[in-house]
Amino acid sequence: MRDNVIAAKTALRDLFEATPLQRNAHLSAKFEADVYLKREDLSPVRSYKLRGAFNFMRKRMGGDGASKVFVCASAGNHAQGFAFCCRHFGVQGVVFMPVTTPQQKIDKTRTFGEGFIRIELVGDIFDVCYSAARKFAADHDGIMVPPFDDPDIIEGQATVASEIEDAWPEGEGLPDLIVMPVGGGGLSAGITSYFSDRLPDDAYLFAEPEGAPSLKRSLAAGEIVTLEDVDNFVDGAAVARIGDANFEALRRLSPDQVMAVPENALCVTMSEMLNVEGVVLEPAGALALTALSRLPADKVRGRKIVALVSGGNFDFDRLPDVKERAMRYSGLKKYLVLRLPQRPGALKDFLGLLGPDDDIARFEYLKKSARNFGSILIGIETSRPENFHVLFENLASNGLKYQDITENEILANLII
Repeated sequence: MRDNVIAAKTALRDLFEATPLQRNAHLSAKFEADVYLKREDLSPVRSYKLRGAFNFMRKRMGGDGASKVFVCASAGNHAQGFAFCCRHFGVQGVVFMPVTTPQQKIDKTRTFGEGFIRIELVGDIFDVCYSAARKFAADHDGIMVPPFDDPDIIEGQATVASEIEDAWPEGEGLPDLIVMPVGGGGLSAGITSYFSDRLPDDAYLFAEPEGAPSLKRSLAAGEIVTLEDVDNFVDGAAVARIGDANFEALRRLSPDQVMAVPENALCVTMSEMLNVEGVVLEPAGALALTALSRLPADKVRGRKIVALVSGGNFDFDRLPDVKERAMRYSGLKKYLVLRLPQRPGALKDFLGLLGPDDDIARFEYLKKSARNFGSILIGIETSRPENFHVLFENLASNGLKYQDITENEILANLII
């Protein structure tokens, strides 16, 4: 495989230079380790997906391949890489995307493939979209460019590993730990295969969205598991079924090496990297860094670590939701349903219980004249999580009853 990957990497230089491998001073100090970021968010399409699509398509340019229609299905990043390649090779392509794909990714896909692609929006999740794309390709004698489950796609994604090897500081061997995101598994299959004879299996940590843990479930079961429900927040990695070829490449690994990362935890990383480093990450692009932050300190301290920053295609219309999720996860924002006496001055008394750093972000009160008590929906933001302990003690000592609905997903999704 190594020679094929190096050949693919050489061919890729017609499209873009190797993405940088950067030692990050902020994260290295934070984790007391040498943390390097492989900046796939700096590729022409702001993700690594261009690599696999290019390698797959370049191998089909001979014969009558260039005269056929190419087809792909993607929630965004593979679509952008595919569109970029269609224009590069001068071939016609059809992109199937879920209806729920962020508009920013749809617009960028159209821009990258302008004049060579058309976009079809089908289904609410990737797997429905993928089925529609495969049917179209079969009906029109097209060439399906899979997002992850193909040896040529895996080979293309493995060029990330070869570039890491090229850029690694001379005389320092190889990384102690490589942290990478998992969706369909093409990137992780490629990197582990490329380093298979030089890195032990425990040198990898895989990060999956908690709402789409297809690799972790499959490794635990010893066979591929298709998830019944998928949380689409991490649209770049929300896949219900790990690829067949990818699972074969990864099945020797332990499910303990796969971390299911809470979606709201990703928002903390996205906010931190934007505010501190000025790096824009999409949810899937934050998977590796968030997984790294959730490891025990003794598993990180003093080690040489590479984290894959896999995507930066973020729709800023989603920023308020990201901030909201980050604050809730960090314990800086809570939603309460408060039972308040219906008497003059009751609201003023409640406000007097708030601390100096507590701020009301939402307030809804329905007064009912036939009752002695009314209910308030209140959202409170603060500067430190421990401030809520003080507030709750104040509420209890004053006989005010409340229900914390912050982590009640059903109520939160309906009300917030």
